Amino acid sequence: MRILHTMLRVTDLQKSISFYTEILGMRLLRRKDFPDGKFTLAFLGYGDESENTALELTHNWETSAYELGNAYGHIAIEVEDVYAACDAIKAKGGEVVREAGPMKHGSTILAFVKDPDGYMIELLGAK
Repeated sequence: MRILHTMLRVTDLQKSISFYTEILGMRLLRRKDFPDGKFTLAFLGYGDESENTALELTHNWETSAYELGNAYGHIAIEVEDVYAACDAIKAKGGEVVREAGPMKHGSTILAFVKDPDGYMIELLGAK
């Protein structure tokens, strides 16, 4: 078994695709419209889906907002240098909500950024 993808519902598909590709460096792997269901699926990731986990963005055409609730935590992405990644994300217009630094009660270097819909993404230094 393996994890295939994680799905997030988004309100502005193009804005979200731009965030994940231009700011976080993912590739748009595939995209498909479902006119009868009035939704679009876009799959993004850092490599081919046959060997890597993807992020599925679901855009329901007639939905303009979602409540994130309190059960969602974050998506974690490994980066070579958390400090440099934060600088690059800010330079591209991304929102860093927790600057790079050691985690509380530990030594792991991490940071958090927010995507256009408010989903949290944790950046973790490579081990």
